[in-house]
Amino acid sequence: MTSKPTLIAYTLKDRGRKQKPFFVRIGGAWPFESGKTGFTVQLDALPLDGRIVLSEPKAPETETAPENA
Repeated sequence: MTSKPTLIAYTLKDRGRKQKPFFVRIGGAWPFESGKTGFTVQLDALPLDGRIVLSEPKAPETETAPENA
C-alpha cells in the first residue's frame, strides 16, 4: 500500500431536515498491489447506518469532504 489512499472513505451524519449531511472521514482505499482490479479498504471506524461513501481526495491544502455523493 502507498502512504496516501486513492479513495477516502466517509460516513454521512444526518443533520436534520433541509440540511446537507455532514461527511465524517472513517478510512481509505488503495488499489491492489498486484495490479488486478480492486481495492483494499481500511476503516478506522464503522458507520452506524452501514453507509460508506468512497470519494477521491481533495487537494492537499484543504482536506474536506466531497460536496455531493
